[in-house]
Amino acid sequence: MGSLNNVETTNKPINPLDPEEFRKQAHLVVDFIADCYSNIEQYPVCSQVKPGFLTETMPKIAPLEPEPIENIMQDVQNHIIPGLTHSESPGFFAFFPCTASIGNFLGEMLIIGFNAIPFNWFASLAATELEMVVLEWVLNLLQLPKSFWFSSDGGGVLLGSTCEALVCTLVAAREKKLSKVAAKEGVLEKMVVYCSDQTHFSLRKACGVVGISPQNVCAIDTKKSMNFKLSSLALLKAIETDLRSGLIPLYVCLTVRTTQTTAVDPLRTLCEIANRFGTGADILSVQP
Repeated sequence: MGSLNNVETTNKPINPLDPEEFRKQAHLVVDFIADCYSNIEQYPVCSQVKPGFLTETMPKIAPLEPEPIENIMQDVQNHIIPGLTHSESPGFFAFFPCTASIGNFLGEMLIIGFNAIPFNWFASLAATELEMVVLEWVLNLLQLPKSFWFSSDGGGVLLGSTCEALVCTLVAAREKKLSKVAAKEGVLEKMVVYCSDQTHFSLRKACGVVGISPQNVCAIDTKKSMNFKLSSLALLKAIETDLRSGLIPLYVCLTVRTTQTTAVDPLRTLCEIANRFGTGADILSVQP
């Protein structure tokens, strides 16, 4: 993969987005992907190669010159596909559903093609306002209160994954809490995050990213008799115990359809407990 035989550069000018070359190469890649999906059942679901297969095949340094697209796609066929787990295969019944679709492919092409950089409304009006429109479609479908809407005091952003959303909401909760409590040394070490023992492991990882100690992630035990839901009484007891110990309740993570058992936490009751302690939505996150 990647030829290093010719180490002399040609100094040939390169146009990174020549329209005709893009058209030609894009058609080749689309045909390649379509062929893969046409024969997806012929590929083994799990990779059959051994660890080190790709690192031993790759050159030690990057090629000095671009290679023809035909060579690259041949490398993909010979070296990449054998090392993939094919989650789009009809024989895949594991941890995540396949999200590939015609709409996804074409949408990604348009996004990359426009090269929009939506820092704010001025940087990309259409991207900013389209996000607002789509979010309000979702709010309408879920029949959420008007307080969630942009037209009220609500609003939000679309994120790429649950992991990303957890980090963003933890940061928001942390900063809001810091604005309310005295900015003393060690206050961050007192902040506690609550969840059930069924909550996805990504919450602990997100807590580490934003500076919450692993010891301050309170995973409350669930019971089979309660269908592995987070108990409101257990949450209440945990928060009250922490308050007496001088700790600061920061964030409650509720889950709708847990990974292990598809349990759904009692959202209304748990939200009422969060509000009871004057923390409200700043310590609440719902993880789908």
